[in-house]
Order: sequence, then C-alpha cells, then structure tokens
Amino acid sequence: MVSFYPGPSRVHDEVPRWTAEAAKKGILSMNHRSMEFMHLAEDTVLRLRQKLNVPRTYTVFFVSSATECWEIIAQSFVQRRSVHCYNGAFGEKWYQYTNKLRPGAQALRFNLQQPLDVEDLVLDREDVLCITQNETSNGSSVAPSTLHAIRTKYRAPLIAVDATSSMAGIELNFTKADLWFASVQKCFGLPAGLALLICSPRALERAEAIGERDHYNSVLFMREMMRSWQTTHTPNVLGIYLLNRALHKMRVIAETGAITKERAKAWFNFVESLPALQPLIANKNVRSSTVITVSGETTYLEKLKAAAKRKGFLLGNGYGEYKTTTLRIANFPVITDREINSLKRFLKGFKA
Repeated sequence: MVSFYPGPSRVHDEVPRWTAEAAKKGILSMNHRSMEFMHLAEDTVLRLRQKLNVPRTYTVFFVSSATECWEIIAQSFVQRRSVHCYNGAFGEKWYQYTNKLRPGAQALRFNLQQPLDVEDLVLDREDVLCITQNETSNGSSVAPSTLHAIRTKYRAPLIAVDATSSMAGIELNFTKADLWFASVQKCFGLPAGLALLICSPRALERAEAIGERDHYNSVLFMREMMRSWQTTHTPNVLGIYLLNRALHKMRVIAETGAITKERAKAWFNFVESLPALQPLIANKNVRSSTVITVSGETTYLEKLKAAAKRKGFLLGNGYGEYKTTTLRIANFPVITDREINSLKRFLKGFKA
C-alpha cells in the first residue's frame, strides 16, 4: 500500500533499516541525559540548519507534535492576545485551542480562494500573529511574498507560522517569522510522534520578558535544557535518530522545493484534464504545492477512494467542511515518481 494520505504519509524506504540500526546501537534505550544523546541532538540540529537553511541564531526544539506547539506558543509567548489568520480547519483549531488557554484570541478568517490581504490586517497590541502557511485541510497556502509583506508592515508582534505540511517540502525563509513549527509525519517522511519548534532570538527575548515558567514545556525551561542539547522531558529518541538519518539523505531544500513545485504543477494539470474531478483551489497563486486537494461528486469520490485502496493507493479523505466533497493527495518528497505515475494511470482509467 502506497500512502498518499497527507499525513501520516509514506515514510522513507530506509525507516525499517534505520530502526533496526537504532535497536542494534542501543538508541531505543538511550539515556536522554547521556553524552551520546547530546551528540545526537546537536548533530540533528546541525543537519537541519544545513538542509533547510535554518538560521544559526534560531533555536530548534524537539517536541511531540504541532499541536503541542499551539500550547507552547499560547503559554510562553502570549500575554495580552494573539490574532489568528486562517481559511481552514487547522488554522481555526489553532485559534480555538489558544482561546481556551488565553481568552481573547482574535480570529481573522479569509477566503481560501484569495491571498491573505495584508492591508486587511489591523494590529494594535497583539503579542503574536498566527498564520497557517499551508492549510492541510483544503490545500491552500500563504505565499512567501505575503509573509515578507507582513513582516515589513508589522514589526511589533511576533509572527508564528504553522508549516506542518510544508516544512522540508518547500523552501521557507525562516527570517520572515519568529516561530515556526512542523511535525515530521508529512514532508519529512517519518513516523508521527516528533515535531520541531524553531524560535528566533527575538521570540526568546519576548518569552524572557513575559517570564512564563509554569509548565514542563515552558519555552524558557526548554531553552535552558537545549543549551546543553537536552530536553525538559524524556523525548522521542528514536524519532530524533530517524530524523537525523533522514536529514543525512535529504537534498538541500532549494533542490527539494523546486522538485515539489514542478510535481505540483504537473498534478494540477493532470487533475484539470479529468472530467469528473477538479482542483478545490481555483486560484493558482494560493494553491499548496504539497497537498493537492481535489473536488468532485461525493458518491464518485467514495467509489474512487475504495477502488484506489484495492489497487494499493491510500488517498486522503476530505477534511472539515470539505470532508465529503474532496479528497487529498500528498505531494511529499519521499513519494517516488514511479508511484505518482502509477496513481495517475489508475485515476485516468477509473470508471465509477
């Protein structure tokens, strides 16, 4: 079965071998306070900087999930209120969860068929501006030029970016925001259970000014431990090891991103050639390059997904308000050209 589900999705072919290596090397029972773990953590962060262009001055933290990042940001970086710009279910969930922890969060919903309009943003005393860069639920995205425009216009609030389904798939300019996070079960091509939170020096200065130290994952505690390449909790050591091995294999992000965008362009051209399907996002300027969301008639999509599964292709269900009227196809780097071409042949020949 080849998983085209947009996360958890297909993993690197080498994951079974890397896991066996980890068992043989004692990684599975490695003490997270040991020198061996500290070397592993340091080397993994070094590889992230090399392959993804993470700035040397930004601090990388290992956490459990992107969802935990919502919690950390609300706890450690929001004092007055946050503003959440979104057009889909995951951006909305981030807003709702934050509002439970820090009541008064503001929601600014925009049309998924249009770019986020920077002129519509009116910020006053916000601590954090939260943006879902790649909305996994509907396959829309916020362009790098938009993030640049926001950073240029608003210097006071921290900018936090959910890049869960785009980090390691497309090139991101980390200097255009202060907080970035992503889980590894999408573009990194790894099993779920590990995520990255990447913080600018400015973000950590803001956290120091707020001084929140009430939780095991308060970012100030996390920073103290990461200075010696450790974590506040017993981390997913196997996940970190697998990430390290995957980073050794990965191309630099400029090369990966170019391939991802070319594949996305080919995917959309292909979908538009099919009589019963069409891209959910009509505006090419706001389409995701990593999550191809396809709309169609509900009964047709159900039959298509069932037939695809029988042929060995796992397609993603629709999500949220588009649950029954769309399906989603992952365009992640670890999926091979051969697998993509096989799926396209199936889709082209499918008859309900």
